Amino acid sequence: MVTADTSTTSETRDTEQAGEVVLRGVNISKTYGVTRALRGVNFDVRRGEVTVLFGENGAGKSTLMKILSGVEQPTAGHLELDGEVIELASTTDAVERGISIIHQELNLNPNLKVRDNIFLGRELLSVRGINYAEQSRITREVMERLEEPISPDTYVQDLRVGQQQIVEIARALSTDARILIMDEPTSALSTTEVHVLFKIIRELKRQNVAIVYISHHLEEAIEIADRAVVFRDGELVAKEDAANIDLPWVVRTMVGREADYDFRDEPREYGDVVLSIQDVSVYDSVSEKFPVNHVSLDVREGEIVCLYGLMGAGRTELMETLAGRDKVAGGRIMLDGKDMAGRSISDRIQRGMGLVPEDRQRDGLIKLQSVGKNLSLAGLSWWVRNGLLQRGAENERVKQQIADIGVKTAGPQAPITSLSGGNAQKVVIGKMLLTDPRVLLLDEPTRGVDVGAKGEIFSLIFKQARKGLAVLFVTSDVGEALTASHRIVVMSRGHLVTEFDPREATREDVMAAAEDSTPELLSAEAPGAHATNGADG
Repeated sequence: MVTADTSTTSETRDTEQAGEVVLRGVNISKTYGVTRALRGVNFDVRRGEVTVLFGENGAGKSTLMKILSGVEQPTAGHLELDGEVIELASTTDAVERGISIIHQELNLNPNLKVRDNIFLGRELLSVRGINYAEQSRITREVMERLEEPISPDTYVQDLRVGQQQIVEIARALSTDARILIMDEPTSALSTTEVHVLFKIIRELKRQNVAIVYISHHLEEAIEIADRAVVFRDGELVAKEDAANIDLPWVVRTMVGREADYDFRDEPREYGDVVLSIQDVSVYDSVSEKFPVNHVSLDVREGEIVCLYGLMGAGRTELMETLAGRDKVAGGRIMLDGKDMAGRSISDRIQRGMGLVPEDRQRDGLIKLQSVGKNLSLAGLSWWVRNGLLQRGAENERVKQQIADIGVKTAGPQAPITSLSGGNAQKVVIGKMLLTDPRVLLLDEPTRGVDVGAKGEIFSLIFKQARKGLAVLFVTSDVGEALTASHRIVVMSRGHLVTEFDPREATREDVMAAAEDSTPELLSAEAPGAHATNGADG
């Protein structure tokens, strides 16, 4: 437990010089059994600079960040802080030395309040015990810096994924760190929230904070970088000043080739309407608002529709309502002409509606099970004969699915936790494909996934669409919306506000539509766009 006095750290930073090396990794290696995650990495972090780490999932970036933040210790090599060799035995040890991390996968306790998560393990004390009032005050101050109206007294389990990511960021900022490690800090943030975070990063740079930044959103990472470091297969393969790099260089250096997915010129032959959303509204009794308000949309056989919008637009609420998690306050959801009113989640899966959730770690995977068991979970009834599960048929289908969707794994018995983010996401998608769906709902299908895996995931989705699968997917990445869909529908404040043909629209068109939530937009025309009122024909 600690007191609230952080003046010493601030005063120390004032005497430091920007550009000086503050933290260095010397010949760092890390092995897990026979797997070498890092191979002799030499890496330094400088005061007042943003060092961006690029690399595909499994390249070694997150492993290095865990070592720098005390989560894990290197198998070989050592760390130097201010020129002195150190050993970080734990994250607490790292925080005490001024090193803080924002984790890629949310590292929060859902049963605690926001305030308690931010100060977990370093509670502020008064003569009466924990000083909850002071913790709440500091939490409010940090949230004001982040321009987020999240109450200190809200339970984390009541927050959406994007809001939980804000809490992760707030916790790191509250430590007044000298070295701040950001591992995928924007993966669930809206465009506006990213801009606010970047403003704070620039403010921290002026205070001589050293920042290490990892993101699969390559363009935004290039924007904020002072230096770029590229990892591949556990090795540091390139270092360069940010002024000398561009997107093609990053992709080429990461994967050894150019980015290879852009499906805008795909042939478009659609069949009958599979999913018909008819004037659907959803009521949230907590906020006493309608996160989904009179939404109408049709998705046809073989069509991939992108639902684009900012956090809080109502996209996730709509997807969960379609899957049966939330109740409809008004309107109808039709699947192949049949009303889904009153149908349970399992019944909707049986009838051909599959959801790939936004939070794959919490809602999409069972971490204690193998790759094979995770794949077959949603479709077990397909292999039941006379009340008995046909293990042989299940195993054969799982093996075939692993090959079909391109999961890189040692086999069906491998732990699901052994997979990279991209391969884990393929398993979540493959699990729903094994249920033989008519329509596939994907909520942020490439969140936290590297550029190479993104192309593989969208190739898989388009392959299924060519077979007649109807697809509705949510994304906050406008680049994905433009290159990986047949039609873009923009959602804002619970309404569908406009629609684009990705072959004609620009990034600016789509982003402006999502930012502008005025009623006039419902009847406004944008280049390559038309307003959406009622069900699409």
